Amino acid sequence: MNITRENIDTLNAVVKVDIAKEDYSDKVEKILSDYRKTANIPGFRKGHVPMGMVKKQYGKAVLVDEINKLLQEALNKYLVEEKLDVLGQPLPKPQDAIDWDSEEFSFEFELGLTPEFNVDLNFKKPITHYTIIADEKMINDQVERIQKQYGKLVSENEVEKESEITGSFKNEERDIDNKVTITLDKFKGKAAEKKFLGAKVGDVITLNTKGLYEDDHDLMHALKVSHDEVHGLNIDVTFTITEINKRELADLDQDLFDKLFGKGIVTTVTELKTKIKEDAEKQFLQQAEQKLLNDVTEFLVENTKFNLPVEFLQKWMQTAGEKPLDDMQAKDEYEKSEKSLRYQLIEGKLITDNNIQITLDDIKGHTKQMITAQMAQFGQMDPSDKELEDISARILSNKDEARRISEQLISQRLLQLYKEKANIKVKEVTYENFVKEVYGDK
Repeated sequence: MNITRENIDTLNAVVKVDIAKEDYSDKVEKILSDYRKTANIPGFRKGHVPMGMVKKQYGKAVLVDEINKLLQEALNKYLVEEKLDVLGQPLPKPQDAIDWDSEEFSFEFELGLTPEFNVDLNFKKPITHYTIIADEKMINDQVERIQKQYGKLVSENEVEKESEITGSFKNEERDIDNKVTITLDKFKGKAAEKKFLGAKVGDVITLNTKGLYEDDHDLMHALKVSHDEVHGLNIDVTFTITEINKRELADLDQDLFDKLFGKGIVTTVTELKTKIKEDAEKQFLQQAEQKLLNDVTEFLVENTKFNLPVEFLQKWMQTAGEKPLDDMQAKDEYEKSEKSLRYQLIEGKLITDNNIQITLDDIKGHTKQMITAQMAQFGQMDPSDKELEDISARILSNKDEARRISEQLISQRLLQLYKEKANIKVKEVTYENFVKEVYGDK
């Protein structure tokens, strides 16, 4: 067997595989001999079928099968030995009908080669890494939410601004009849609120659904209608009040602290606020780091310039999926996936250049950490090593889960790399200002 390569350019090559009779004849003969021993052909005893008849009946199919195996093995070995980094899979070049009666065969394959490029983390303009803090207002708001959640309901005679109002929304034509508890702060504007203030049990209030709530999801919940129904809904509904309550705030005492965090863990309001701040900022840290990862990824994709073997990749995509694609479909598919492909190549380059490695022990350790954190949420603070080992083994037996965890670890290592080597500017903000800067003032 002889394999040669012609480089068309830096991104495309053609590999030619020449196969001679001695490359396949022994294997073909052995397979046919094995067939002869087991073949059941009328008129002949088992194992006594003439070899000529076996070759005539099975010879060509066996030859084609062996040639295909040889080609696959030879190509894979060649790519490894030559250290060729290819995109997609080798594509066989079309050729005239193969003469399977010949003793020698030649096949050509197109290759799409991975481009050579460098990844520069020393960006001219720094990328912002947010440090999100829980400010005093946020902490106090959370304390009040906790007090409301654990407070008690006290019956009222008429609706006030802070009342919790239970009743039923109705519209006979739309078959709406839903009992719900509402608060006035959810309404958009002041018109609906004014209708409720001073109302008593038994009063019926008529409202129009258009612009009633700031968020359509609140209207969906109030009327118990679907997402499709709520969009643009403009009807009159009645609300019959059946109950008016005010929630008295729970005392900030040891009984409440123990309910929230366990006996004796928090003993003062100051400690409560510190715990709220710590817990909030842990969650903010994940959000800020994901934002940094996304921003660096986007920047690298937009600013790391290299060419791709576009024509080859579009041709490969025509046959790579479950269903064949025509030229236009393959072009569309390439355009959709180009950004992802570019990032995969950039990520691979960063991993190689910075010797980032993920071992099985790393994956196991990360999995156990996740399990420990999840168990702690349910009050299991000290799981045994055997428990962790058994649960992690069960999780990692799922290939999709194992791959997902491995990708998480890669992302963590890349994030650490960006913090150490990229041009990053740290900016401390409150959560409110973070939302405004990142998502706009909505």
